[in-house]
Amino acid sequence: MSEFQLPRGIVISGTGLWTPPEAISNEELVEALNAHAEKFNREHADAIESGQVKAKSFSSAEFIEKASGIKNRYVISKEGILDPERMRPYLPERADEELCLQAEMGLNAAKLALEKANKKPQDIDAVIVGASYMQRAYPAISIEIQSALGIDGFAFDMEVACSSATFALQRAVDAISSGSAKSVLVINPELASPQIDFSDRDSHFIFGDVAVATVVERKESCNTDSAWEILGTKAKTVFSNNIRSNFSYTARAADVDPFGEGKLFRQNGRKVFKEVCPMAAAHLESQVQALGFEPNEVNRWWLHQANINMNLLIAKKLMGNDASPERAPIVLDQYANTGCAGSIIAFNLHNDDLPVGSKGVICSFGAGYSIGSLALEKIAI
Repeated sequence: MSEFQLPRGIVISGTGLWTPPEAISNEELVEALNAHAEKFNREHADAIESGQVKAKSFSSAEFIEKASGIKNRYVISKEGILDPERMRPYLPERADEELCLQAEMGLNAAKLALEKANKKPQDIDAVIVGASYMQRAYPAISIEIQSALGIDGFAFDMEVACSSATFALQRAVDAISSGSAKSVLVINPELASPQIDFSDRDSHFIFGDVAVATVVERKESCNTDSAWEILGTKAKTVFSNNIRSNFSYTARAADVDPFGEGKLFRQNGRKVFKEVCPMAAAHLESQVQALGFEPNEVNRWWLHQANINMNLLIAKKLMGNDASPERAPIVLDQYANTGCAGSIIAFNLHNDDLPVGSKGVICSFGAGYSIGSLALEKIAI
């Protein structure tokens, strides 16, 4: 597979990170799950004993941290999730005239990114929203945010699961390269908590809510002292059923429960680990080598934040014994898996300390399978 070599002079000039005000620890999550499981198993004791119903499994904070590295997650609504009678967030429906929740999240992050990049809405030509789930089909969340900011241009939504952020950034680069835009605002509002089955021991702890945003523009228009020049992008998709969400509006035509068993997020974690880790490592190694340097010359890897064991294995494959949290920072311990936003959170929190001339790579991987990455170099403006 050939690399797409980009024309030089396109930069990331600013990012924004909006964190929801409420957090849930592993201990809180486990307390709710175990209370729900105990009640379920008691009420269905006869059916469980006869083999007609499967008993709910109990969990522990230690199991969650060992399996994933996650200790905490931020969510939009904490109360409903921790109610053993409800086991899902409570998000009241808003009127059509109100800003929708996902647009509100994205708008918060967008304002922070614009401030960091010293940009005003009138400086932006396009808005791209990428996320693992969209709150609605249309009108596009991106157009709603565009309207709220007063941006005169175009906007669209896109979804490639956990690679939505890197794929959206690549579409921003494509737009600038082609001349259809001079500056693009990429927004990733990950409203993940509604998709989770909080009664399932194997997946109830995985995701958190967050929103990130990134300003991509030509170097000539950049108003900051330094920026990250995009040296190259790379994307790869390979079909797999190992990470899947079957929630769909077509459920009403199939006469099935759209929220029933198997309709929300599910994965075969062992197969994902075994298949994605070598794919991601090979993808990243070939990308940087095609750009003229080796993985050990990369100062920082902002990897997808899904599972600590995946990150450690990929970092080890790329850096050998030089792998460290400083070179491949971890944020999932506090934020959990935030879909496509994880690598952008890592970039937002862990890039200012690097000097001009440093090289880094933003990478995401997830359902599809999909892998997206951007190789960067910090430059003075």
